[in-house]
Amino acid sequence: MAALAWLLIPLVAAIAAGLWGSWASRTRKARSDGPELDGYARFRAAMERSHTHTVGANASAVKVKAADVVEDSRAGS
Repeated sequence: MAALAWLLIPLVAAIAAGLWGSWASRTRKARSDGPELDGYARFRAAMERSHTHTVGANASAVKVKAADVVEDSRAGS
């Protein structure tokens, strides 16, 4: 009888694994990509805006686009 009890443990584990597998692979409601795409659009707009940087203690402000900074850093390496 004790051997049957030990065989029941893997059987119950297999049933539980099958139930979990069917639950994990269920078809979920499709989510729209709206919020993620809106956030990406805001990120791109922020990166394309001009930024003001000061160079040195007494230097005047210089406007630099983010794309120019990226190009300059690629050219230097």
